[in-house]
Amino acid sequence: MSGLVDALVIVAVAVLVIARQFRATPIDGERRWWLLPAILAVVALREPGILDAHHHTVSVVLLGAELLVGLATGAGWAWTTRIWAEPDGTVWSRSSTASVAVWVVGIGLRVGLYALGAAVGVHQDRTAVLLRMAGTLLVRTGTPAWRGQLLRPAVNSRGAYGDSMMRPAGKEHV
Repeated sequence: MSGLVDALVIVAVAVLVIARQFRATPIDGERRWWLLPAILAVVALREPGILDAHHHTVSVVLLGAELLVGLATGAGWAWTTRIWAEPDGTVWSRSSTASVAVWVVGIGLRVGLYALGAAVGVHQDRTAVLLRMAGTLLVRTGTPAWRGQLLRPAVNSRGAYGDSMMRPAGKEHV
């Protein structure tokens, strides 16, 4: 992909995800919450320039730091998300204002890592941003799905053992 197309994909995914997270949305346990992060990871990993050939070790360290920042940002975003259950059992989520602070800190750390890499002379490709975003979204969407399962009441569709058996009616005492 060209640099412009990658930049547009990154911005479009970020806008879509952020806009969706600040609206109350139901958490569906059956939804494939891992699909978008998986697609982003595949797009990032298929590009050949993810590591700088001239600064291989520093490039790996920066990519690892980038992934750790992405996972920490996703965890912070997930844990600052408000999750609640309605009386009908539907579980909802919505990002809070603390989530904005997590995003700002995450972006600031990303800019710092990019500046550090530029100062050392490491060529940093846009695929690191895609990979970081995949990690962020994986943790961000997986944690509320897990937390939502904890809030959702257990549904036993089969019933308890012996529910269908006839029981003798006892005498009523007056």
